[in-house]
Amino acid sequence: MPLIVAVAQPECDAFDVAANAVTHAAVVHAAGARVVVFPELSLTGYELDADVVPVDHPALSPLLDACQDTGTLALAGAPVDGAGGPHIAVLAVDGVAGTVTVAYRKVHLGTSEQRRFRPAEGPAVVTVDGYRLGLAVCKDTSVPEHQARTAALGIDVYAAAMCMSADELAEQDCRGARIAKAHGVWVALASFAGPTGDGYADTAGHSTIWSPDGTAVARTGADPGTFAVTTLP
Repeated sequence: MPLIVAVAQPECDAFDVAANAVTHAAVVHAAGARVVVFPELSLTGYELDADVVPVDHPALSPLLDACQDTGTLALAGAPVDGAGGPHIAVLAVDGVAGTVTVAYRKVHLGTSEQRRFRPAEGPAVVTVDGYRLGLAVCKDTSVPEHQARTAALGIDVYAAAMCMSADELAEQDCRGARIAKAHGVWVALASFAGPTGDGYADTAGHSTIWSPDGTAVARTGADPGTFAVTTLP
């Protein structure tokens, strides 16, 4: 069966998980996709001192409800607890299973992130309708070893959650196309749009999906509140 994938860059209220979950839910309903990929720390904003978000947080209910209504898997960003300290993570909000789980913890941390967060040990995959989605968060996409280890898990899609500044857009696009061509996989990159924390007054947006030959087949602009959708054959 074909897989419909969306990359989204919703408007974000700093630290407000409840408001952001409602916004994410609206995107899920509008996109009509089996999988929706959201940016790095999308549920809190790129606020490195935001409280961790447990998987049973009641504020996530609107997003889980939307995923159950539509049969969607939402990959949303949040800080989470870990044995050695907090992590920057991807939550899998699974409308078919009716669950919220931590699907991936970021491996390669930026300098400012290292003051609070801990790196995870390795790559991770989620499987949706037989498609294998390898997961990444922002700086992970700049590390060839991470890409290779993720691809070695037998993935069909490299799904990445990003937060980059507007002047890094060319680098963001280069990474997406390069990963697609190097590993012969689809790349779905959801990038933060609009202002957020840690000095990101102007983020890159332009969330994009690349085909395995490096062609951009679906793309948003710079404004928050938009998404792009494609169907994987």
